[in-house]
Amino acid sequence: MNSFYKQLLKFFLFFLVTVFLFWLVYRDQDPAGILKMLREDVNYSWIVLAIVLGIASHVSRAMRWQLLVRSMDYRITFWNSFMGVMIGYFANMAIPRMGELTRCGVVHKYERVPFSKLLGTVVVERVIDVLVLLSLTLVVIGTQFGRVRLFMETHEEIQEKVSGILSSGWVWGGGIVLLLLLALLVWLTRRGVFSARARSFFSGIKEGLLAVRAVPRVGWFVFHTLFIWLMYFLMLYVCFFSFEFTSCLGPMAGLTVFVLSSYGMVAPVQGGVGAWHFMVIAALALYLPATGEVESLAKTFALLTHGAMTVLYIFLGVSCLLCLPVYNRKR
Repeated sequence: MNSFYKQLLKFFLFFLVTVFLFWLVYRDQDPAGILKMLREDVNYSWIVLAIVLGIASHVSRAMRWQLLVRSMDYRITFWNSFMGVMIGYFANMAIPRMGELTRCGVVHKYERVPFSKLLGTVVVERVIDVLVLLSLTLVVIGTQFGRVRLFMETHEEIQEKVSGILSSGWVWGGGIVLLLLLALLVWLTRRGVFSARARSFFSGIKEGLLAVRAVPRVGWFVFHTLFIWLMYFLMLYVCFFSFEFTSCLGPMAGLTVFVLSSYGMVAPVQGGVGAWHFMVIAALALYLPATGEVESLAKTFALLTHGAMTVLYIFLGVSCLLCLPVYNRKR
């Protein structure tokens, strides 16, 4: 099976999982009722503000990537960095985690930076993002312990899955095998078993991973990291004010919903569809009265906020795909 058909098969498998999760969340909802709420109960000015904040986070991510690449003595323009980031988000909507490879390929094509080194910098970004998310998780657990415990008790299926994953022999065995394979790969590379091209590729990834140690203007790098996550949080929190039933919730409630929804984005589905909605709805239930009307409103809230960001990614992704060759032809 050639690579095209493999990618096509992956797309449809992930798409089926996405559709199934979305159906599970919204199977009991009346489409007419949702449309009525969207027409009558939403202040869209806050949704527009959320979109602006989202764009600001992506601008900052593009600038942070420039700093990482510059630490390896390469320079990429802001617009190529930004358009690469947005095309990456757009690619993630087709196949999860495809965006990381896509944006590296885009910048490699137009900026002549080795693909392996770009990939190493993206891995560094993902490691930093995971550390920030874990830090926010600890803040939520420390300040909202009772509600988090209630969330786990109310959704036993999540608790069972987490416990099962942590105690699974397959997971631990797979982790050990992965570490052994990495060690073997390093040993074979040092022994010169691989071809010069393969050694160059792995050396590039290593250089990209270590780029964070030589980042110019470390203060700006830290600022962009914090700013990106602040914008991510505000993107969701300002949407609380677009609905009357969530406008009374404070920043800590917003942080709890944000952290739990972030784990929904990790699910292997296009754009977190279904998984993200489920986590947002369940998290809102911790702070709102358990009534059928509130549950219906929470589902509408999740649908609208996620839908607005999805439309943004599609619009900017397609626009960048069209503008990228034009911009670089003019250069």
